[in-house]
Amino acid sequence: MEKFNTLTAVAAPMPLVNIDTDMIIPKQFLKTIHRSGLGKNLFDEMRFDREGNEISDFVLNQPAYRKSEIIVAGDNFGCGSSREHAPWALLDFGIRCVISTSFADIFFNNCFKNGILPVVLPEEAVKALMDDARNGENARLTVDLESQTVTASDGTEYHFDVDPTRKHNLLNGLDDIGQTLERSAAIDSFEATASQARPWV
Repeated sequence: MEKFNTLTAVAAPMPLVNIDTDMIIPKQFLKTIHRSGLGKNLFDEMRFDREGNEISDFVLNQPAYRKSEIIVAGDNFGCGSSREHAPWALLDFGIRCVISTSFADIFFNNCFKNGILPVVLPEEAVKALMDDARNGENARLTVDLESQTVTASDGTEYHFDVDPTRKHNLLNGLDDIGQTLERSAAIDSFEATASQARPWV
């Protein structure tokens, strides 16, 4: 998993509330078990019409936001079904951070497991960052996980909370398997001791 430390990038404003996982990656794209290749279908029914043509007024189709790595979103982002394909699609598109006032629990957890930082901020802060994001590619946000801050283009800083274990894992690029392998020496020691104590097992 790619490490997350500091990200300075264009942020796409998505003021909709209750953006659910079916909006993020519609159900017809859930057949794959691969994490790559889903970015082209991110927000598929919002980005494309029935003929597959881009819908020009959707934010990620606008020139200023095509390479966004941050989304500033409305309340309750990632609600709906628990599909892990949602963070897979975001990450494959290039999104590394989503900022909102709240997230659905399962989506929130899945983000950390896949290298995406979900940032929860108060409504006033999200509104200010949303307004900043509307300025397009000239207004870049900086998200610093180490200092737990989001810095707007005018230099205003907003502090966010994050669980220390999740912070450690993101800073070091550790998914669940990587987190376990960090303790491989202790696991090997336990196994060796157990084998000597119970050789019949």
